[in-house]
Amino acid sequence: MAAQTTQTGFAEPANVHVFPPVALSAEAAPFTPVGTEGWQLGSPSDAEKQFSRCAAKLRALRAESGQLREELNQLFDQLLSENYNKTFEPSINIRPEDVCTLLKHASTLVPLNQEHLVIKFCQLVHHLLNQLKVIMDEQTLDVLLHYTASAMRECSTWTHSDVLLALSTIVYGNGPQCLQYLGQDFLGEDGFLLLYSSPSQSNMELRRVTLKCMANICLRIPGQPPLDDQYRSLSFSVFLKTLQSPKPPNTDELFYSMVIQAALKGLQCCLSGGKWKFGGGEELGSILASLKRLMFQGTPGVSVEWPSVLYPAALPQYEGFSAPKQAEAPKPSEAAKDPAMQGKTSGNKKRKSRGKGKKTSNEESRGDDGEEDDREVASLPQKGVGREGESPSKPTGPSLYPSWKKISSDSEFSDPEGSAQSKLRLYHGRVRQGALHCLLAVVKGLEKRTLYGYWSSFIPESPIGGPPPLNLLTIILKDASPKVRACALQVLSSMLDGSRQFLAVAEDTASPRTSYTPFSFSLATAIRELHRALSLALLAETSPQTLTQVIKCLAYLVTNAPYHRLRPGLLSPLWKQMRPYVRHRDVNVRVSVLTLYGALVTTQAPLPEVELLLRQPEGSGTSGGSFTPQDSALSWRKRDGAATHSPRAPRTPVAEEEGAAPWLLQLCVSLVTQPREDQSDGEGAGGAALEPSPVRLEALQVMSHLVRGYISLAKACLCDIGQVSTHCLRETDPSIQLHGTKLLEEFGTGIIQQYRAENNVPESCRIPMSQVVLFWTEVLNGPLNGALQNEQHPTLQTSACDTLSSILPQAFAQLPDKTQLMCITVLLGLTYSENYLVKTASVRALGVYILFPCLREDVMFVADTANTILAVLDDRCTNVRAKAAWSLGNLTDTLIVNMASVGVDFQEELSDMLLLKMLQAATRASADKDKVKSNAVRALGNLLHFLRESQLTRSVFQCPLEDAVRALVKTVQSEATMKVRWNACYALGNAFRNPALPLGSAPWSSDAFSALCHVVTSCKNFKVRIKSAAALAIPAHRGCYGDTKRFGCVWRSLATALDNSEDTNDFLEYRYSASLRHTLSQALLHLLSVSQSQDMPVLRESLAGDEGMAIKEHLIKYFRAEEGGGGGGEGAQGEKDSAGDSVSPQQRMGGLQQTLIRLKGLMVEGEEQGEEEERGREVVVHFLEDLLKTCEEP
Repeated sequence: MAAQTTQTGFAEPANVHVFPPVALSAEAAPFTPVGTEGWQLGSPSDAEKQFSRCAAKLRALRAESGQLREELNQLFDQLLSENYNKTFEPSINIRPEDVCTLLKHASTLVPLNQEHLVIKFCQLVHHLLNQLKVIMDEQTLDVLLHYTASAMRECSTWTHSDVLLALSTIVYGNGPQCLQYLGQDFLGEDGFLLLYSSPSQSNMELRRVTLKCMANICLRIPGQPPLDDQYRSLSFSVFLKTLQSPKPPNTDELFYSMVIQAALKGLQCCLSGGKWKFGGGEELGSILASLKRLMFQGTPGVSVEWPSVLYPAALPQYEGFSAPKQAEAPKPSEAAKDPAMQGKTSGNKKRKSRGKGKKTSNEESRGDDGEEDDREVASLPQKGVGREGESPSKPTGPSLYPSWKKISSDSEFSDPEGSAQSKLRLYHGRVRQGALHCLLAVVKGLEKRTLYGYWSSFIPESPIGGPPPLNLLTIILKDASPKVRACALQVLSSMLDGSRQFLAVAEDTASPRTSYTPFSFSLATAIRELHRALSLALLAETSPQTLTQVIKCLAYLVTNAPYHRLRPGLLSPLWKQMRPYVRHRDVNVRVSVLTLYGALVTTQAPLPEVELLLRQPEGSGTSGGSFTPQDSALSWRKRDGAATHSPRAPRTPVAEEEGAAPWLLQLCVSLVTQPREDQSDGEGAGGAALEPSPVRLEALQVMSHLVRGYISLAKACLCDIGQVSTHCLRETDPSIQLHGTKLLEEFGTGIIQQYRAENNVPESCRIPMSQVVLFWTEVLNGPLNGALQNEQHPTLQTSACDTLSSILPQAFAQLPDKTQLMCITVLLGLTYSENYLVKTASVRALGVYILFPCLREDVMFVADTANTILAVLDDRCTNVRAKAAWSLGNLTDTLIVNMASVGVDFQEELSDMLLLKMLQAATRASADKDKVKSNAVRALGNLLHFLRESQLTRSVFQCPLEDAVRALVKTVQSEATMKVRWNACYALGNAFRNPALPLGSAPWSSDAFSALCHVVTSCKNFKVRIKSAAALAIPAHRGCYGDTKRFGCVWRSLATALDNSEDTNDFLEYRYSASLRHTLSQALLHLLSVSQSQDMPVLRESLAGDEGMAIKEHLIKYFRAEEGGGGGGEGAQGEKDSAGDSVSPQQRMGGLQQTLIRLKGLMVEGEEQGEEEERGREVVVHFLEDLLKTCEEP
């Protein structure tokens, strides 16, 4: 085709599509790309074309070409002139292999004696690899490493900065692949990296690039192995030495800051590149001291003598100010005041006068680069002369003033001077940011117990007289850069995360002693100071990103602080202060606020202070400073509509009214279900849009926490909770559906906790049973059934199964029969799911249902559940087998309960073959992993207790019976976890309760008693000893203990265990020693109560000597109730298991008297017995009479 001529007279190529002219108009149709026959979006960009042309020319060049130097210069210039950054050119598609081929070929064309070309080539390497993010193959990496190493050896020093810059890009994340060069050229004894990174190096730029190169060598890419420890440690020492070295004289502060930045980046790479072990001595303290100093690099007004090492200490450590500044320190009376609190009023005024959207030109420039905001920090006044606008009589100490007290002047510097100062402030801010990033890596890599020793160096107590300490809170409150403040908040959050055990010591409910301050009180004071400082930061912060970090940090603090041990009043101001931020225009802020509310209703729930706050209606206490200055400008939801009330739970102005639903729950309901009201939000058009998904999910999380910890307050909004869950289950977003089922599960669990007898919840505070039944009827007839059958989302099915298992047993009994049948049928069917999560949750739910009173006596349900559990018990997934074993344990618990309540009828109705299968399956499971074994042995004990004599005498049961007992014996003697071993001891005791078992004659009984006797004397874990002692005291008749030799072995083992009941090196075990002595005393008295005349010689041998005196002392304490399971917690379970109901001292004395009478009767009847037995009876009777007499004395 011929070329077409346009109206302008220019000829258009024939293959270019001509667009019809379109008048510019608001009604014009939007632009759409033309089809494949015209202009295409995927056409190569100019940079791509330029790269292809230059690459083709380069490949055509040969080293012997005449014009090689000029052509290389031209091609390198053309390649360097292009911008390959995909941020500016998203359509760039240059293949990494093409870049590698180009660089390898170019390296062969550039001789090392042409130093200008070497520099350009190195610049090209950095330019292409950095902008195109090329991952090199091994050959290219080796070629470029060899070239740069050769260039460093042969080229002049003036080229080394560019060569090292290229090397830093080459080795980025490739440190482990560079080992050949690290030992020879880079980090060897005379390696150029060590030479140029030395503090004696005067060229700051060369030193900076060298440190950057070393940092990139230490950098670890996720999924790759870490750098060899030898080189990582060497680099670490170089970085640390750089940070500790003073600034060389006559060095520009800007260049020095860049060197420190590179060293900090390298230190961070070392700490983050795999598990780091700090060296001995003072290495950790020196690192922390250097980082703390650099946290305040360039901060105006800070002139202190920094310690070279921080030492772990229980008390706060404050820095001493340098001598020249001491004369200018503020007066104690004025310095004792909290500077942050002094500026609170002026801060509000300043913010108000600024207006909603007005910024100065300086503020706008700071906002553009994101480094500083309107929080100006003035430099320290010199020689007592105040700044403009300040009185000369004002204190001139070196303390940092709050941002709102500072008045900056735009005309303070001339333009060039101001530009230099701004750049220096920017680089100082980056140094502080890098130091905080390193500190964060240290905090994450340290063990918590080690970190707590340095707690006081970074987290202060309440302000005291004199200059304020320099710590993380100083940065959070007063640093000019929002990024630095956010980093400090991240460090503080990481320190608070997981600190619950450490902070649990804090307590200030009682007044401290005047002579000294207990550590618990100091820690409580530190928590209060954290609350105060973070609340101030919340008021002052204007950056949404940093504000989010403030709120997250508060959530970490609330999660870990022991408020039940602190004076009330910390949470109420925070609760009210957070309310306006629910309406913040930034989504992340709104999410973090809900996270904080979730932490508030989770911590030590139910907490009286939080319960009182929940009972307050919306709007109470919101005045008086709880609204932030940013509220009017940054809110998007109307104040009256911030907590839209459910029609079923209308707002009440009376705080004490019982029918009022909690404000927080109403808010969450509205956030989940109701459209948001946009006000200049810019997040979307129209008022029908719901909240963003993160906000709705977090609101559902808060509701779950709320109904779990404060279920009594949810009575007024029972219908709302059901409707919200139903609403969520009907949505298409699986995450919303999942959180809807989680809410139902938590609500059901909360109701179950209310109805537990041991919780002693008054009837008036419980949700009425009729409402619970109605609630579950509506839920189970709703979309929950669809979630149970949603095979596309197994996690949702899993959560729905957990929801079914959280139904109150009493309420389940009152559900319609068809609803009950639906629940059971669905759960039985889901155990055949191919997804292990669904299978685990369904078999666990069946294990819960088998304990329901309305189902456990149904033989058909028990049989169906047993067969299902047995099928799942052979699953290949360990977690599935563990839950199946747990359910089997519950099922066998039900058998024991039915044996007592229903009797023989239930035992006869249950199939013998099913019991045999259960016994064999439990025996096999007892050889599985510990998480399966712990419940398998529990099931074995119950089954051995449940079997009747008619079953035990059948030949088909003989072998499985012996295998089961020997499995228990093997578990008791094994090196399994202590939980498994004490369950096995308990299981043996449970089996001993069955009178049909031939304990006295069976060949396996000797092994059982021997294992228990060994464990009761030698096991390190006292809870295992308690269970074994309790098991040895269970056989009801003397014949169960076998011959005299076995009886004597049991007696001596118990006596030895009693004598050694305080011998332990583990303090955690010592707390169970009282419960152990209680159980052992009970077991010894039981043996005396069943002993016969043939046992008297053994008893006389034990009771006549020193051992008898020791036993007597322990028994006196037992009868006087001085040791009765005093271990508390789970240790007291030993007494409960062995003694059943608690026994009073009078009942114990009665049992002793009956034993004494019986033995005296034996004495009268035993006239024909041997002389040795006679003497033994006399000693035992005398022992008991003396014991009885001593115990009866007042």
